[in-house]
Amino acid sequence: MKDRKPSSIKVSIRESGLRATPARIATLELLMESPTPLTHAEVSAELDGRGVDKATVFRNLNDLVGAGLLRRAELGDHVWRFEAIKDDGHDSSSHPHFVCIDCGHVSCVDQKKLTAYIERMSNTIGEVTEVLLRGHCNDCST
Repeated sequence: MKDRKPSSIKVSIRESGLRATPARIATLELLMESPTPLTHAEVSAELDGRGVDKATVFRNLNDLVGAGLLRRAELGDHVWRFEAIKDDGHDSSSHPHFVCIDCGHVSCVDQKKLTAYIERMSNTIGEVTEVLLRGHCNDCST
């Protein structure tokens, strides 16, 4: 799904059991192209120019999560962020995120570098399902 064209996005939506409306296609396409998870407000702002209202964006985000095409994560600030579940393996399951405590920017972290530690923690305390790193991003720490 990483480099999906709109027609393959349409097929994925249909195969998930949903109608492939223009608003759903635009929503999934936007999140497929985004390098970071986006909030409802960010998705709404991007799709507003295409005539997609906030309520439709909200419903579509939740529908696409329910269909297994998006993942929803709350990264400690009580704001849901959405990201596409891609077929490239990197995003097929939950993965770590870094949140800047100054500007709020969210970045995806390569899970492979944390895998050994996460496995040790899971064996010791139970299944680790999400890892969240907080700190100061390069832009804010300079």
